[in-house]
Amino acid sequence: MNQEYEPEATRRHASATESSQASRGWWDRNADEYQSEHGAFLGDDRFVWGPEGLDEERAGLLGPAEGLKGRRILEIGAGAAQCARWLAAQGAHPVALDLSHRQLQHALRIGDAADGTAAGGVELVEADAGALPFRDGAFDMACSAYGAIPFVADPVRVLREVRRVLRPGGRFVFSVTHPIRWAFPDEPGPEGLSVAASYFDRTPYVEQDESGRAVYVEHHRTVGDRVRDVVAAGFRLVDLVEPEWPDENTQEWGGWSPLRGYLIPGTAIFVCVAE
Repeated sequence: MNQEYEPEATRRHASATESSQASRGWWDRNADEYQSEHGAFLGDDRFVWGPEGLDEERAGLLGPAEGLKGRRILEIGAGAAQCARWLAAQGAHPVALDLSHRQLQHALRIGDAADGTAAGGVELVEADAGALPFRDGAFDMACSAYGAIPFVADPVRVLREVRRVLRPGGRFVFSVTHPIRWAFPDEPGPEGLSVAASYFDRTPYVEQDESGRAVYVEHHRTVGDRVRDVVAAGFRLVDLVEPEWPDENTQEWGGWSPLRGYLIPGTAIFVCVAE
Protein backbone atom coordinates (compact mmCIF):
# COMPACT_ATOMS: atom_id res chain seq x y z
CA MET A 1 0.00 0.00 0.00
CA ASN A 2 1.11 3.59 -0.55
CA GLN A 3 0.71 4.75 3.04
CA GLU A 4 3.56 5.25 5.49
CA TYR A 5 1.62 3.45 8.23
CA GLU A 6 0.74 -0.19 8.53
CA PRO A 7 -3.07 -0.55 8.65
CA GLU A 8 -4.52 -2.11 11.78
CA ALA A 9 -6.59 -5.24 11.21
CA THR A 10 -9.69 -5.61 13.35
CA ARG A 11 -13.27 -6.91 13.35
CA ARG A 12 -15.90 -4.19 13.71
CA HIS A 13 -19.04 -2.78 12.15
CA ALA A 14 -18.62 -0.99 8.83
CA SER A 15 -21.51 0.85 7.18
CA ALA A 16 -22.44 0.63 3.51
CA THR A 17 -20.90 4.05 2.83
CA GLU A 18 -17.70 3.30 4.71
CA SER A 19 -17.37 -0.05 2.96
CA SER A 20 -17.87 1.48 -0.48
CA GLN A 21 -15.37 4.27 0.14
CA ALA A 22 -12.81 1.81 1.49
CA SER A 23 -13.19 -0.49 -1.50
CA ARG A 24 -12.82 2.29 -4.05
CA GLY A 25 -9.73 3.64 -2.31
CA TRP A 26 -8.11 0.25 -1.72
CA TRP A 27 -8.50 -0.94 -5.31
CA ASP A 28 -7.37 2.39 -6.74
CA ARG A 29 -4.23 2.26 -4.57
CA ASN A 30 -3.50 -1.43 -5.05
CA ALA A 31 -4.61 -2.13 -8.62
CA ASP A 32 -1.07 -1.87 -10.01
CA GLU A 33 0.35 -4.31 -7.46
CA TYR A 34 -2.62 -6.67 -7.85
CA GLN A 35 -2.35 -6.86 -11.64
CA SER A 36 1.42 -7.24 -11.44
CA GLU A 37 1.19 -10.08 -8.92
CA HIS A 38 -1.82 -11.95 -10.33
CA GLY A 39 -1.92 -10.86 -13.97
CA ALA A 40 -0.12 -13.94 -15.29
CA PHE A 41 -2.60 -16.26 -13.54
CA LEU A 42 -5.63 -14.22 -14.60
CA GLY A 43 -4.40 -13.81 -18.17
CA ASP A 44 -5.56 -11.10 -20.55
CA ASP A 45 -8.75 -12.83 -21.67
CA ARG A 46 -9.30 -15.75 -19.31
CA PHE A 47 -12.51 -16.26 -17.32
CA VAL A 48 -11.41 -17.83 -14.02
CA TRP A 49 -13.80 -18.15 -11.08
CA GLY A 50 -11.23 -18.15 -8.27
CA PRO A 51 -7.74 -19.03 -7.04
CA GLU A 52 -8.35 -22.74 -7.65
CA GLY A 53 -8.21 -21.94 -11.35
CA LEU A 54 -11.65 -23.20 -12.41
CA ASP A 55 -12.25 -21.75 -15.89
CA GLU A 56 -15.66 -20.88 -17.28
CA GLU A 57 -14.51 -22.54 -20.52
CA ARG A 58 -14.41 -25.84 -18.63
CA ALA A 59 -17.15 -25.28 -16.06
CA GLY A 60 -19.85 -23.82 -18.33
CA LEU A 61 -21.70 -22.25 -15.41
CA LEU A 62 -23.16 -19.55 -17.65
CA GLY A 63 -24.26 -22.25 -20.09
CA PRO A 64 -22.68 -23.70 -23.24
CA ALA A 65 -20.14 -21.36 -24.84
CA GLU A 66 -22.09 -21.36 -28.11
CA GLY A 67 -25.10 -20.04 -26.20
CA LEU A 68 -23.22 -16.88 -25.22
CA LYS A 69 -23.07 -15.52 -28.75
CA GLY A 70 -25.07 -12.35 -29.14
CA ARG A 71 -25.91 -12.19 -25.42
CA ARG A 72 -25.60 -8.94 -23.52
CA ILE A 73 -23.72 -9.83 -20.32
CA LEU A 74 -22.86 -7.64 -17.33
CA GLU A 75 -19.68 -8.38 -15.37
CA ILE A 76 -19.73 -6.83 -11.88
CA GLY A 77 -16.47 -6.01 -10.13
CA ALA A 78 -14.68 -6.68 -13.41
CA GLY A 79 -11.24 -5.39 -12.43
CA ALA A 80 -9.16 -5.37 -15.61
CA ALA A 81 -12.02 -7.06 -17.53
CA GLN A 82 -10.24 -10.34 -18.22
CA CYS A 83 -13.50 -12.30 -17.88
CA ALA A 84 -15.38 -9.85 -20.06
CA ARG A 85 -12.78 -10.18 -22.84
CA TRP A 86 -13.21 -13.96 -22.77
CA LEU A 87 -16.97 -13.47 -23.11
CA ALA A 88 -16.41 -11.13 -26.04
CA ALA A 89 -14.25 -13.77 -27.71
CA GLN A 90 -17.26 -16.13 -27.52
CA GLY A 91 -19.36 -13.61 -29.43
CA ALA A 92 -21.11 -12.04 -26.43
CA HIS A 93 -21.63 -8.31 -25.88
CA PRO A 94 -20.15 -7.77 -22.40
CA VAL A 95 -20.19 -4.70 -20.19
CA ALA A 96 -17.44 -4.62 -17.55
CA LEU A 97 -18.38 -2.60 -14.45
CA ASP A 98 -16.06 -1.72 -11.59
CA LEU A 99 -15.94 0.78 -8.72
CA SER A 100 -12.21 1.39 -9.18
CA HIS A 101 -11.03 3.85 -11.81
CA ARG A 102 -7.50 2.44 -11.66
CA GLN A 103 -8.68 -1.12 -12.27
CA LEU A 104 -10.52 0.03 -15.38
CA GLN A 105 -7.39 1.82 -16.54
CA HIS A 106 -5.71 -1.57 -16.48
CA ALA A 107 -8.58 -2.89 -18.59
CA LEU A 108 -7.76 -0.20 -21.14
CA ARG A 109 -4.04 -0.97 -20.91
CA ILE A 110 -4.58 -4.66 -21.56
CA GLY A 111 -7.10 -3.96 -24.29
CA ASP A 112 -4.84 -1.29 -25.80
CA ALA A 113 -7.82 0.84 -26.73
CA ALA A 114 -7.80 4.63 -26.50
CA ASP A 115 -11.47 5.26 -27.21
CA GLY A 116 -12.86 4.28 -23.79
CA THR A 117 -13.62 0.65 -24.56
CA ALA A 118 -11.41 -2.38 -24.11
CA ALA A 119 -10.39 -4.28 -27.22
CA GLY A 120 -12.62 -7.13 -28.24
CA GLY A 121 -15.91 -5.30 -27.88
CA VAL A 122 -15.97 -4.74 -24.12
CA GLU A 123 -17.73 -1.65 -22.81
CA LEU A 124 -16.27 -0.28 -19.56
CA VAL A 125 -18.41 1.41 -16.90
CA GLU A 126 -17.23 2.92 -13.61
CA ALA A 127 -20.05 2.65 -11.07
CA ASP A 128 -21.15 1.25 -7.72
CA ALA A 129 -22.77 -2.19 -7.93
CA GLY A 130 -25.44 -1.02 -5.51
CA ALA A 131 -26.75 1.54 -8.02
CA LEU A 132 -26.35 0.08 -11.49
CA PRO A 133 -26.69 2.74 -14.23
CA PHE A 134 -28.76 0.55 -16.58
CA ARG A 135 -32.43 0.21 -17.45
CA ASP A 136 -34.57 -2.66 -16.23
CA GLY A 137 -34.05 -5.89 -18.16
CA ALA A 138 -31.02 -4.56 -20.06
CA PHE A 139 -28.99 -7.79 -19.83
CA ASP A 140 -29.43 -11.45 -20.70
CA MET A 141 -26.90 -12.62 -18.10
CA ALA A 142 -24.63 -11.32 -15.36
CA CYS A 143 -21.52 -12.63 -13.64
CA SER A 144 -19.07 -11.68 -10.93
CA ALA A 145 -15.84 -13.48 -10.04
CA TYR A 146 -14.97 -12.27 -6.52
CA GLY A 147 -16.29 -8.85 -7.49
CA ALA A 148 -18.28 -6.43 -5.31
CA ILE A 149 -20.41 -8.86 -3.29
CA PRO A 150 -17.81 -9.82 -0.64
CA PHE A 151 -17.07 -6.14 -0.01
CA VAL A 152 -20.56 -4.65 0.44
CA ALA A 153 -22.44 -4.23 3.70
CA ASP A 154 -25.82 -4.84 2.03
CA PRO A 155 -25.46 -7.70 -0.48
CA VAL A 156 -29.22 -7.94 -1.02
CA ARG A 157 -29.21 -4.40 -2.39
CA VAL A 158 -26.60 -5.41 -4.97
CA LEU A 159 -28.39 -8.64 -5.80
CA ARG A 160 -31.69 -6.78 -6.28
CA GLU A 161 -29.97 -4.34 -8.61
CA VAL A 162 -28.60 -7.25 -10.62
CA ARG A 163 -32.08 -8.82 -10.70
CA ARG A 164 -33.53 -5.50 -11.89
CA VAL A 165 -31.21 -5.20 -14.88
CA LEU A 166 -31.67 -8.85 -15.90
CA ARG A 167 -34.47 -10.05 -18.09
CA PRO A 168 -36.74 -12.74 -16.53
CA GLY A 169 -35.01 -16.09 -16.74
CA GLY A 170 -31.60 -14.46 -17.00
CA ARG A 171 -28.72 -16.24 -15.27
CA PHE A 172 -26.47 -14.65 -12.65
CA VAL A 173 -23.38 -16.51 -11.48
CA PHE A 174 -21.09 -15.11 -8.79
CA SER A 175 -18.16 -16.39 -6.76
CA VAL A 176 -17.03 -15.36 -3.28
CA THR A 177 -14.62 -16.55 -0.64
CA HIS A 178 -16.14 -19.73 0.74
CA PRO A 179 -17.81 -18.78 4.05
CA ILE A 180 -16.11 -21.62 5.95
CA ARG A 181 -12.75 -19.92 5.44
CA TRP A 182 -13.76 -17.17 7.86
CA ALA A 183 -13.35 -19.64 10.71
CA PHE A 184 -9.68 -20.22 9.82
CA PRO A 185 -6.66 -17.89 9.86
CA ASP A 186 -5.93 -16.38 6.45
CA GLU A 187 -2.69 -18.31 6.12
CA PRO A 188 -1.69 -20.77 3.37
CA GLY A 189 0.44 -23.01 5.62
CA PRO A 190 -0.31 -25.41 8.50
CA GLU A 191 -1.22 -22.50 10.80
CA GLY A 192 -4.23 -21.92 8.54
CA LEU A 193 -5.71 -25.35 9.22
CA SER A 194 -6.95 -24.81 12.79
CA VAL A 195 -10.24 -23.11 13.57
CA ALA A 196 -9.54 -19.72 15.13
CA ALA A 197 -12.90 -17.94 15.07
CA SER A 198 -16.61 -18.63 15.06
CA TYR A 199 -18.06 -19.36 11.64
CA PHE A 200 -21.21 -17.61 12.85
CA ASP A 201 -19.50 -14.30 13.69
CA ARG A 202 -20.65 -11.92 10.94
CA THR A 203 -18.53 -9.01 12.18
CA PRO A 204 -16.73 -7.51 9.14
CA TYR A 205 -12.98 -7.71 8.71
CA VAL A 206 -11.62 -4.16 8.61
CA GLU A 207 -8.20 -2.68 8.03
CA GLN A 208 -8.08 0.89 9.32
CA ASP A 209 -5.63 3.77 9.37
CA GLU A 210 -4.29 5.67 12.37
CA SER A 211 -7.45 7.76 12.61
CA GLY A 212 -9.69 4.69 12.61
CA ARG A 213 -10.85 5.21 9.00
CA ALA A 214 -11.45 1.96 7.15
CA VAL A 215 -9.11 1.42 4.20
CA TYR A 216 -10.23 -2.15 3.46
CA VAL A 217 -13.47 -3.93 4.38
CA GLU A 218 -14.69 -7.44 3.71
CA HIS A 219 -18.04 -8.77 4.91
CA HIS A 220 -18.77 -12.32 6.08
CA ARG A 221 -21.99 -14.17 5.33
CA THR A 222 -22.62 -17.83 6.11
CA VAL A 223 -23.70 -20.22 3.37
CA GLY A 224 -27.26 -19.99 4.66
CA ASP A 225 -27.08 -16.19 4.62
CA ARG A 226 -25.95 -16.21 0.99
CA VAL A 227 -28.78 -18.53 -0.02
CA ARG A 228 -31.37 -16.38 1.76
CA ASP A 229 -29.90 -13.23 0.16
CA VAL A 230 -30.20 -14.76 -3.29
CA VAL A 231 -33.83 -15.75 -2.74
CA ALA A 232 -34.74 -12.40 -1.14
CA ALA A 233 -33.45 -10.60 -4.22
CA GLY A 234 -35.76 -12.52 -6.56
CA PHE A 235 -33.47 -15.29 -7.77
CA ARG A 236 -33.78 -19.06 -7.76
CA LEU A 237 -30.59 -20.87 -6.73
CA VAL A 238 -29.95 -23.70 -9.18
CA ASP A 239 -26.44 -24.75 -8.15
CA LEU A 240 -23.75 -24.15 -5.56
CA VAL A 241 -20.28 -25.09 -6.79
CA GLU A 242 -17.34 -25.64 -4.43
CA PRO A 243 -14.28 -26.11 -6.68
CA GLU A 244 -11.75 -28.69 -5.58
CA TRP A 245 -8.08 -27.76 -5.74
CA PRO A 246 -6.54 -29.30 -8.88
CA ASP A 247 -3.20 -31.08 -8.76
CA GLU A 248 -1.73 -28.89 -11.49
CA ASN A 249 -2.24 -25.66 -9.52
CA THR A 250 0.80 -25.25 -7.26
CA GLN A 251 0.52 -21.53 -6.54
CA GLU A 252 -0.34 -19.78 -3.31
CA TRP A 253 -2.62 -16.74 -3.36
CA GLY A 254 -3.02 -15.12 0.04
CA GLY A 255 -4.63 -17.76 2.24
CA TRP A 256 -5.37 -20.05 -0.71
CA SER A 257 -2.90 -22.87 -1.26
CA PRO A 258 -2.74 -26.53 -2.33
CA LEU A 259 -2.30 -27.56 1.32
CA ARG A 260 -5.55 -25.92 2.38
CA GLY A 261 -7.34 -26.45 -0.91
CA TYR A 262 -7.13 -30.23 -0.63
CA LEU A 263 -8.83 -30.09 2.79
CA ILE A 264 -11.34 -27.22 2.87
CA PRO A 265 -13.12 -25.29 0.12
CA GLY A 266 -11.80 -21.82 -0.67
CA THR A 267 -14.42 -20.61 -3.14
CA ALA A 268 -18.21 -20.81 -3.36
CA ILE A 269 -19.92 -20.18 -6.71
CA PHE A 270 -23.65 -19.43 -6.71
CA VAL A 271 -25.57 -20.15 -9.91
CA CYS A 272 -28.86 -18.23 -9.93
CA VAL A 273 -31.77 -17.61 -12.29
CA ALA A 274 -33.94 -14.47 -12.22
CA GLU A 275 -37.52 -15.35 -11.34
